[in-house]
Amino acid sequence: MTSHHLAQFNVATLRHPVDDPRIAPFVDLVSPVNAAADTAPGFVWRLAADGKDDATALRPAGEDVIVNMSVWESREALWEFTYRSGHLEAMRRRREWFERNVEAHLVLWWVPAGHLPDVDEALERLADLRANGPSPRAFTFNSPRTPDGAAPHPGA
Repeated sequence: MTSHHLAQFNVATLRHPVDDPRIAPFVDLVSPVNAAADTAPGFVWRLAADGKDDATALRPAGEDVIVNMSVWESREALWEFTYRSGHLEAMRRRREWFERNVEAHLVLWWVPAGHLPDVDEALERLADLRANGPSPRAFTFNSPRTPDGAAPHPGA
């Protein structure tokens, strides 16, 4: 059993309200992509709004910003799901539904196995990445860190 899991959090600014017909193709992909994540090798947990099966109703980063957060057993498991599954279709079409990112929109960090991060923790990690660049506290796929140098969240 591993001592750490990989948390990921990402934000995306909608081009139109989530109930706009132009966003409907994205909304139609949410359930199938989440179902694929739930059964993917290495998947641990994903954020969902109270009483919902996904996090699209949550708006902790702004009314036009949707969030996604999940925990995985390893960087490799998250990579496989992100870039080698049905999730890739949504990634390829993201410019149809979301504004181009001008600052970091995805942050990764190691958490102790069994710890499920909350949105405040994720927002703090994203802010850290934006302010300070990649570090053991907050990094990206392009700047990976090992769990050996993991910097814990004060509440973890």
